[in-house]
Amino acid sequence: DADATVRIINQLGCYSPSEVIINKYAASVKSVVSFIKDRLSVDYQMVSESQYNEAELLELIGSHISDENGLSQFNSNKSLLYAFGTALTYLKGVQKNELQNINDVDFYNEDSFLTLDITARRNLELTETQIRREKKGSLLWVLDHTKTAMGKRLIRNWVEQPLINYSSIILRQNAVEELTCDTILLDSLMSYLSDMFDIERIMTRIVYGTANAKELKTLSQTIDQLYNIKSSLSGVKSKMLTGIYDDIDLLEDVNTLIKNAITDEPPLSVREGGMIRKGYNEELDTLHDIVENGKGYLTAVEQSEQEKTGIKKLKIGYNRVFGYYIEVTKSYYNLVPEHYIRKQTLANCERFITDELKIAENTILGASDKVIKLEADIFNELRDFVGTQLRLVQETASAVAEIDVLVSFAITSINNNYSKPEIAIDGIIDIKNGRHPVVELMQKDEMFVPNDTYLDLTSNRMAVITGPNMSGKSTYMRQVALITLMAQIGCFVPADYAKISVVDQIFTRIGASDDLTAGQSTFMVEMSEVADIVKHATKQSLVILDEVGRGTSTFDGISIAKAVSEYISTSKSLGCKTLFATHYHELIELENELPGVRNFSVAVKQSGDTIKFLRKIVPGGVDESYGIEVAKLAGLPSKIIIRAKDLLEQLEMDNKKAKLAVKQIDTEQVSFEKINDALVTDKLRKTNIDEMNDTELREFVKDLIRFV
Repeated sequence: DADATVRIINQLGCYSPSEVIINKYAASVKSVVSFIKDRLSVDYQMVSESQYNEAELLELIGSHISDENGLSQFNSNKSLLYAFGTALTYLKGVQKNELQNINDVDFYNEDSFLTLDITARRNLELTETQIRREKKGSLLWVLDHTKTAMGKRLIRNWVEQPLINYSSIILRQNAVEELTCDTILLDSLMSYLSDMFDIERIMTRIVYGTANAKELKTLSQTIDQLYNIKSSLSGVKSKMLTGIYDDIDLLEDVNTLIKNAITDEPPLSVREGGMIRKGYNEELDTLHDIVENGKGYLTAVEQSEQEKTGIKKLKIGYNRVFGYYIEVTKSYYNLVPEHYIRKQTLANCERFITDELKIAENTILGASDKVIKLEADIFNELRDFVGTQLRLVQETASAVAEIDVLVSFAITSINNNYSKPEIAIDGIIDIKNGRHPVVELMQKDEMFVPNDTYLDLTSNRMAVITGPNMSGKSTYMRQVALITLMAQIGCFVPADYAKISVVDQIFTRIGASDDLTAGQSTFMVEMSEVADIVKHATKQSLVILDEVGRGTSTFDGISIAKAVSEYISTSKSLGCKTLFATHYHELIELENELPGVRNFSVAVKQSGDTIKFLRKIVPGGVDESYGIEVAKLAGLPSKIIIRAKDLLEQLEMDNKKAKLAVKQIDTEQVSFEKINDALVTDKLRKTNIDEMNDTELREFVKDLIRFV
């Protein structure tokens, strides 16, 4: 199924996974495997459904999900059952644990989000630039002022999955608006969010049993900020912000337990001891006293033995082989008591043990070992309890991520002078002084020139935009798409005013390059993208087309471009909102031929041989390309420019002569009957019938009859 393949590739492009599990069927689809290996550059694991039992998979899923409605969907949908069940089985094998952190499932419905195929994501540079593949220069770079790891993950998700539900968009917008109107609240939230750690990842390590005491301490420090965040949100009015306020749990039990149990500076390893605070466990405190007082006891024993024996330099030492020992130098051998038991002879001394010393040793060393073991046991119990609060922590982390992204949108909107767009459903896109969100920030040397846009589903369905290369047509079209997308993720937009009707899909065909891995030329790639648009776009879609038909001969290109524009702009076939930039000036005639098509062009100021692109989109088409002027701006040598102008002048002159000749033929045109009479007369004048024999004369007459 070609459509299913396209959907799979688009979803893979959306999520950019680092590992993929596929079944035998998917592995047989060359385009899918090629996309995974060549475009995503990741490994994939092939699994066979035959190795799994439906009942076992259902039982496995049931151990993670208690919701009956959710389980019923797996009962009724075998594909869903095998997909999720196989993923769980694979993860259990890789992680070597029971995956306790997976305790719920959200069913993803692509119809809930604006559809962006892999081409649109690449052309619009949503999360990375097209050439360098880096964040700077992308839409995400503009919008992302998040302070937490949870927020950074969520904002990327929102950018890649714009909403199409009117109410959901309004909820986000109103939250952003309230934050932009209260800078004190905004500053407070930014400060508190800056001190938060990644509690989602910490909880995963806690549930897996790999978190150490420092990470629990970090969790506690982050929970401390929850009180500040929730207090700041106590007076909010918008529905989404009040919902976030309700979803933030202060996790007081978790925080109190960690603070009471874990020391201020715990070690990295749970085997070192020193994790558990004094006063938390009575048995542990007793053992600590033995260890600490044991050292004092050994000092007292050392002093007592010195006095008893008269050996002033007697010392008590320790090594792992013999444990504690009494060391006596050779000069005092004659003073060594009989009850000392010799253990080791060295060059200058002897080492002894006594029954009293061994008893002290067993008590002290046993207590030290017991301290480490008991601390580890206490810590594991503590960690297990915190793990039982996973759902509460996850819900709170999710709420924190949402407020982080909304704060980021508000900060971006204030800093860049964005406005709240009006969200509509009447099909109209009306933008006043719209700007490209990325280009205006990257452009340092000159002011960005804003432009208006008006598209609807009736008399302004398609805008045909003509103008020279490098004049800003592509930037203008991209900015319309990005403003629409920004509105549908709930953010404010770079415009003085914007009314954005919700679109279900955004398609782009901008530029082209060879896809050598797929064996496709530039023109084939271009046509494939256009084919995808006309197959899948709907009346509620927004289509961006740039130079369709460019990769072939002029007449072929014009024919394809015109046929495509006719199909898309005609209400009966498609009739969606479209921006169509072209260098084929013949297409400006579409305004007179098709309803809903309007001509626009990029204003150019020309002074002699010098041109200046004004970057302003104005009504009306143009029939000049300014190709040589652009080549001059690009730095071609003056000799080439002069020669190109001479050739252009000659070609234009030849073209004028050809048109004049055609016109003359048209004005002097005679009837076919007169033309035939002239041909007969001419043949008779040139022929001497006296020199013909009978056969030749008959053939000549037959030839003349054809013209009578």
